[in-house]
Amino acid sequence: MVFSGITGWILPLAALSALIYLLAFCWLGASVLKSAVKTLAVGLLAVAAIYAQAPLWLIAALALGSVGDFFLSREGDRAFLFGLVAFAAAHLAYVVLFLSHPVFDARLLIDPPRAVAAVVLGLFAAGMARLLWPRTGALRLPVMAYLVIICAMGLAALGLPLTQPAGIALIGAALFILSDAVLSLELFVLPATHAARRITPFVVWSTYWLAQAVFLMAFALIGPA
Repeated sequence: MVFSGITGWILPLAALSALIYLLAFCWLGASVLKSAVKTLAVGLLAVAAIYAQAPLWLIAALALGSVGDFFLSREGDRAFLFGLVAFAAAHLAYVVLFLSHPVFDARLLIDPPRAVAAVVLGLFAAGMARLLWPRTGALRLPVMAYLVIICAMGLAALGLPLTQPAGIALIGAALFILSDAVLSLELFVLPATHAARRITPFVVWSTYWLAQAVFLMAFALIGPA
C-alpha cells in the first residue's frame, strides 16, 4: 500500500485533529467538542485504513480505539469502563493482526534481545499490577484484565521482524504501552495537585495517537495488507 489517493488528505486531517486535541483539549474536562475532536483524530485513521484496503483486523482495532476515545473523554466510572472494554477489544484485534501477518515469526521471541524485552514486559506488568491493585477499587478486575491484554499485544509485536515494514509495529506497541502506563499513573496514583499532572495529558495523548498512526503505517501504507 502507498500514501496516495484519498488517504493523502484523510491522514493530514487526522493529524490536524490530533494536534488540535493536544494543544487545546487534552488537559480540559469533558465537553462535547473535546469528545468530537478526540474521536475524530483516530476515527479518521480508521477511515484511511478502509480506503487503503488495510487488513480488517487493523480497521477494527482503529475503529474500536476511536470508540474508546469517545468514552474516555466522558466523565464517570461507567464511561471509563466502556472505554476500557473498547480498548481491550482493540488490543485483541491487534494481537490477531500481528499473529496472522505473513511475516510473524514466533522464533524471534527466543532471540536474546527480544527474550530480554519479553522479560522486561512481564516485569512491567507485574509492577503495574502491584501498584494499581490497591488503588483501583471497583475497577480493579477490569484494569487487571486490560493490563494482561495490552502486554499480550506487546508480546505479539515482538514476533514481527524489523527487516519488514510490519516491524515498525514494535515502536507503536511500545508507545501504546507507555501511554497507558502514564494514563494509569495519572488516573490512579498521582495526587490531584502533583506537578507531573501538568505534562501527563500531553504525554498520554501524543504517544497514544502516534502509536495508532504507526500501526496504520506498518500494515497499510508502507507494508502489504
